[in-house]
Amino acid sequence: MLEIGSIVWGVKDVARAVAFWSAALDYKLKAPASEDWAMLVPKDGRPGVQLSLSLAASPKAKRHHIDLFTQDQEAEVARLLKLGATRKPWDYPDSCDYVVLQDPDGNPFCVVQR
Repeated sequence: MLEIGSIVWGVKDVARAVAFWSAALDYKLKAPASEDWAMLVPKDGRPGVQLSLSLAASPKAKRHHIDLFTQDQEAEVARLLKLGATRKPWDYPDSCDYVVLQDPDGNPFCVVQR
């Protein structure tokens, strides 16, 4: 059986990405970060997927996407916007259950209502 062990996320600024994603997901560094790599894991040994942050060599190297599921989409979207996320212009279909945001590096992600 396979399970997701890590999502690798290309970023322009590893330190800024560590600050944003640690706060957004309530994660911590698994080991000290370098200028071009960091690994984040859930705090207190909670289960969850590791998020690896890699310095992207070019804009084309920044291909990735995650969906974040929540019971309270409105509150989570507001919290993420306060942390530095922005809304990505998107043509939403009728009865859509997700909101498309961008992290401070401009990387898109979705907040999905469970």
